[in-house]
Amino acid sequence: MFGECHAHIIMDGLNYKKAIETHREHINDDVIRRHLEEYCKRGITFVRDGGDALGVSSRAKELASEFGIDYRTPAFAIHKNGHYGAIVGKGFDTMEEYHGLVQEAKNQGADFIKIMTTGLLDFYNHGKVTGTPLEEAEVKEMVHIAHEEGMAVMSHTNGVYGVQAAVKAGVESVEHGNYMDEETLEQLALSDTVWVPTLVTVRNLSGCGRYEEAVLWPIIEQAERNLKLAYRKKVKMALGSDAGAYQVLHGQGLLDEYYAVTEILGLSDQVLSWLKAGEEKIRDTFKHPQS
Repeated sequence: MFGECHAHIIMDGLNYKKAIETHREHINDDVIRRHLEEYCKRGITFVRDGGDALGVSSRAKELASEFGIDYRTPAFAIHKNGHYGAIVGKGFDTMEEYHGLVQEAKNQGADFIKIMTTGLLDFYNHGKVTGTPLEEAEVKEMVHIAHEEGMAVMSHTNGVYGVQAAVKAGVESVEHGNYMDEETLEQLALSDTVWVPTLVTVRNLSGCGRYEEAVLWPIIEQAERNLKLAYRKKVKMALGSDAGAYQVLHGQGLLDEYYAVTEILGLSDQVLSWLKAGEEKIRDTFKHPQS
């Protein structure tokens, strides 16, 4: 079975606020173990978390060996104050503060650094991304600082400008990457960056009633076109579902992502080899420099 290359074990896929409250006073090991069991039942032995502000993913890393799971985490994600990202981590105002957060994560045993460079896809303004993306120069400096500390970088990034800036900066993975164009995919193909598209964060919303199907399907169809382009252009890609996001359950989310990708591209040895190569690059790159 493939590994889960993007999860948030602090979330439960059902009710974000309730899931956070479960851990706010103290981390709930029983809840974490239930989520880890869902991976174990499906033969998933590798999970890369996207971080959280309460230390839940770091605790999951400690408990994961009970289930035979290789669990990697950035401890917390890092965002610039005033921009999207507080939901999963800690914020900074200056590059000096950012460097301090990188060192804090590293000292906490983080396997890599997670940065937030853009907002989310805008459901009601197709092709747009919420908020203001970080400037290209800022992203470049953030990646440089993390690399100087010996840490790979996982980047939450959407949109043409955001993805191009992240790729130019040398991030090791781009998460989500919604609303890319062909030029951006070409840049990805020429880079060493792995794309983790998390298709089911939108696909699994179909039929749930949160959004009208007329809102969802243009997003889904564009993502399908981009996946086909990425495959043809040999973009490095790995499976990650953003497990914990609404309607994306731990364990099952990865299977949903796998089924979505193989439905779009077809199930073939070539597709499976492509996905496996991307995951291997994630496994080899996103690990603590002392491991």
